[in-house]
Amino acid sequence: MYISMNWISDFVDLSGVNIKELINRFTLSTAEVEDVYEYGKDTNNVIVARIVSLENHPNSKKLHLLKVDTGSGIVDVVCGAPNAAAGQLVALCREGGSVKGTLITAASVGGYMSYGMCCSEKELGISEDHSGIMVFDESYADKLGTDIKTFIPLEDTIFEVDNKSLTNRPDLWGHYGIAREIAALLERPLKPLEVKDTAEYAGLPAIDMKIETDLCFRYSCLGVSNVTKNVSPLAMKVRLTYCGQRPINLLADLTNYLMLELGQPMHAFDKDTVSNIRVKQFDTVKEFVTLDGNTRAVDPGTMMICDGDTPVAVAGIMGGLQTEITEKTTNLLLESANFEAATVRRGAAKLGMRTEASARYEKTLDPEITVPAIERFLKLLIDIDPGVKVITSLTDSYPKHYETIKIDFDKAYVDKYTGIDISADRIEKTLKLLAFDVTRNGDSFSVVVPSFRATKDVTIKADIIEEITRIYGYDNFDIRSTKSLLAPVRPDKAREDEYSIKQLLSSRFGMSEVHSYIWYDNKWNKQLGLDLDSDIRIVNSEFSDNVEIRRTDIPTLLSFVEKNVEGLADVRIFEICRVARGLKEDGLANERKVLSFVLASRAKSENALLGEAKEIVDVIAGRLKHTSLGYAAVGSEAWNDAEKALIVEPKLAHRKNSAVITADGKALGVIAVLDPRIAGKIDKKLSAAYVEIDYELFAGVAEKDVEITEISKFPGISIDLSLLVDRETAFGTVKDAISDYKCEYLRDISFIDLFTDDTMPEGKASMTVRLQFVSYEGTLQLDTVNGYKAEILKLLEAKGYTLR
Repeated sequence: MYISMNWISDFVDLSGVNIKELINRFTLSTAEVEDVYEYGKDTNNVIVARIVSLENHPNSKKLHLLKVDTGSGIVDVVCGAPNAAAGQLVALCREGGSVKGTLITAASVGGYMSYGMCCSEKELGISEDHSGIMVFDESYADKLGTDIKTFIPLEDTIFEVDNKSLTNRPDLWGHYGIAREIAALLERPLKPLEVKDTAEYAGLPAIDMKIETDLCFRYSCLGVSNVTKNVSPLAMKVRLTYCGQRPINLLADLTNYLMLELGQPMHAFDKDTVSNIRVKQFDTVKEFVTLDGNTRAVDPGTMMICDGDTPVAVAGIMGGLQTEITEKTTNLLLESANFEAATVRRGAAKLGMRTEASARYEKTLDPEITVPAIERFLKLLIDIDPGVKVITSLTDSYPKHYETIKIDFDKAYVDKYTGIDISADRIEKTLKLLAFDVTRNGDSFSVVVPSFRATKDVTIKADIIEEITRIYGYDNFDIRSTKSLLAPVRPDKAREDEYSIKQLLSSRFGMSEVHSYIWYDNKWNKQLGLDLDSDIRIVNSEFSDNVEIRRTDIPTLLSFVEKNVEGLADVRIFEICRVARGLKEDGLANERKVLSFVLASRAKSENALLGEAKEIVDVIAGRLKHTSLGYAAVGSEAWNDAEKALIVEPKLAHRKNSAVITADGKALGVIAVLDPRIAGKIDKKLSAAYVEIDYELFAGVAEKDVEITEISKFPGISIDLSLLVDRETAFGTVKDAISDYKCEYLRDISFIDLFTDDTMPEGKASMTVRLQFVSYEGTLQLDTVNGYKAEILKLLEAKGYTLR
């Protein structure tokens, strides 16, 4: 929003004030100023001149040769404006002058010397009109040779306020509200608005007006006729242009001017096209042509201003084309209303047309300002066009009144919260400057909040503290150290472990962390062919695909895989997040923290990825708990228990290459190859394995003491055994069988690979395990180790595992 200091000076005496310092104080006390602009200072020596004669250029269809009277002599000017004519009073930038910083010098144009430039309104910054040169009417004849800055306020300082900083201040969406703040900062009086008292028209007929919805809080209107002028004064055009509005015609400009001055949107209807006013909502969609010429479908519930049952405006957003003010309008019906903020905001969003009016209404405007806005409009209109006539009484319906807010406090309360001593006199003066009604009894205060601050802003004592301190100046506070007991923060083991896991996954295993929302994306799940259950739904969500709180994070991680798999051969991602698995005994959601990760590749096999996933789980358990975890196959008792506890989502897992991760026989999570049918819907060449661990259950696993074993100084021998096993056989089962062989040199048994193809007997797979033999007494001989190997194979054959 743009604020004109010339406009502010209408209401506050700014004499002797450093404007830039004042704007800086405004930023510190009230709202953020984004930028400051100086207008008009780079335009000089532009005068009122008269075109004495005009000849067409002999060699150009566009150029004219002018003789121009400057009041002190006749000069030659070459001009290309299509509207130039002899006898006109125009704005001439003389030789040596400048227009918006461009120096005007004597120059040859089309072979003829030109000693100045006739200017358009756009070139001078008065409006956006560049269709021709600016022409004054004959009332300016006595100003011939006069610098236009003596009667057109071209020089102005404009500062731009960040709208976001005004969200809770509807009173600051107009110059008068800003002027009130500046008056308080300067401790100078705020001048009252000059208005036309409408009480003198009380005997005239009222407008046929009725509010038929609870969402219109106030509707004020007035009828005026005999409007003879349709062009706004130059000073008004300048202010509108500098503040970002395009001058249109007098009546439209006046409504915009009042909106920028008071923050109250207004609308003028051509009264010849409107016989009565009804404020209502419809049950069906209404087709409506707005002022911009577009036909819009207005949803049920959106408020509309109607002539009977015929819509003439979308309430608080935009008027209709059929009843618009034109240059031929002589009779108008002036509207100044107050609507429920949320309804206007929703209506503007649905129509996709957030206007200057709706931007203000959605801030919850003060309904007390509708009548002053009409009386101010009327005063300005009469000053410009004295012949206008008021033909109706002020018709005002005010069904919704905000409650008066009264706040009691004392100086001790202010001292406690500010930490400084602000005198009672200063407190009283500050609040009165801000238009609060203050009753004081010694150091005790009773304050009535003004209506323009009571709709959503000042409601509690803490708000009063803010009002006092911001005008006092935050930069005037003494900087003091706090007096409080400082105690060291106790380390949180679970949080430290969580950070360690993230560091481990990212640095050692090259994984990337992601962050996601807690709900399923049902559109994505359907794309994967997943129909997943959920225990919690979001009520009244605007997004039907995001209403179910997830039980598992894996589908969400797969959506990240899908977004990255085309550019990367391997995708390795993890997340520690929240899921909701069923309900607790008290009926509340069983919210759980889980550690989940996905390894996806278009080059590696499912078994390779599963092996990597197991290695990661083993490293995490070893690093944080100094223990190893167990693995239970699909269909085992642990698997079934995990399904019941919602730890496993079987719709995601491969029917065979999956297992439950266990500790002391209790399920902690799942490790699995992703069902190939799901992987194929992401990418036909994709293989993926995933892990999801209930982090809270994992945190509860007892941490074992670290066992330190001396490293042998003699080399060890590793032997790989490829065993023919049933496909359902878990590595843990084979490891237990080998562990039954008691050999002091067998130091480690590890899983290498699981392989199957068409050459295998039906239902069989090849499992490769690695045996590590180490001696502390000397170097082992291969013959000795082969002897141990033979004995282990006999033991395994007895249990049904043969060497492939």
